[in-house]
Amino acid sequence: MKWKNTLYSFALLAAIVPCVACLAQVPPDSTAADSVLLKQVEQQMQGANQPAAQQPQQGRSGLSFNPDIGVIGDFQGAYISKGKRNFNAYLNETEVSLQATVDPYARADFFLSFARDPETGKYGVEVEEGYLTTLSLPAKLQLKLGKFREAVGRINPTHPHALPFIDLPNAYVNYFGDEGLNDEGLSLSWLVPNKKFYQELVFQTTSGQSPSPTFFRGDNNRFIYLGHLKNFFTLNDNSTLELGLTGITGPNDSSRTTSIAAADLTYKWKPVQMNTYKSVTWQSEFYYGHANLLENFSVNSIGLYSFLQYQLAKRWFLTGRYDYAQKPYDKTIVQQAYSLTAGWYATEFSKIELEGKTTDDNIEKRFYQVWLRWIFVIGAHGAHQY
Repeated sequence: MKWKNTLYSFALLAAIVPCVACLAQVPPDSTAADSVLLKQVEQQMQGANQPAAQQPQQGRSGLSFNPDIGVIGDFQGAYISKGKRNFNAYLNETEVSLQATVDPYARADFFLSFARDPETGKYGVEVEEGYLTTLSLPAKLQLKLGKFREAVGRINPTHPHALPFIDLPNAYVNYFGDEGLNDEGLSLSWLVPNKKFYQELVFQTTSGQSPSPTFFRGDNNRFIYLGHLKNFFTLNDNSTLELGLTGITGPNDSSRTTSIAAADLTYKWKPVQMNTYKSVTWQSEFYYGHANLLENFSVNSIGLYSFLQYQLAKRWFLTGRYDYAQKPYDKTIVQQAYSLTAGWYATEFSKIELEGKTTDDNIEKRFYQVWLRWIFVIGAHGAHQY
């Protein structure tokens, strides 16, 4: 026992000596510093007989001021039954993301797109998204400033590489274009204090700078205004239901106003016990457009899509989709399309998809399309919306 007491005395002395040296450098009237040093002595004495605790590893954000950087490649091969050039293969897009927390009050997200022009085949670069999001506003409010994909339904806020099909629904393209509603402005969201289910209200106003078939930026001070209500229900342990309602209004190329009402419905089933191997997603969106073109002339149009995705196995998914679309400025032009997509999700960072589609158009004969897409990711990869 004597040797144990001797070791304890040396450990205690080793703990006290550094603190006594610190005390010698502190003015005698600094009571706050004395209190801190006494606490250090007590902690050293308590830890003298105990093994050192393992220090937790710090995350990457705690060691570096650099943002999370990711690169997503989208390589495609395509076939279309009409036209002179039926086959093609190309790097459709390379997306570079830079994301980081600015400080405790905001985070920044930037997405740069190196994309191929389908008509010229040349590549260009643009800021696909670049925005600042607040993190600590009161009353469950959140403000977003910059260029962002607007809150229209489920497809528009999602980057194309994250969708379960390769081409976009006809109705969506007819109203919002291949790039979707992606514009500069501000977005204010409010998490509604609802104890029964999740509810979020979003208001956005944008400049209308980005081109779209429906809206147009004029020379005056008119903007695009959008409101979206999201309702999310947990039905049971295995399934959820989301209902969204959207209203948009803004100037068109006739210097008048176009308004769109939209609704989206998403049902997801993912069993708790088999969630890696089985799942079902049913998603639909409906659009109603009202375009004032002349003083006594307006056009009403509708469009919709609905898809069902079934997970066959751990890495295999099958998605069937139906499209119905009228042209926003000429509802006599009607399109109907059916498509089927098979996807092999190798890992979280790579997937290969094959899609076939047939389209009926009342102004031209039926035509067929086939796409093969390989998506691959390097670097940081943020989570997609549920």
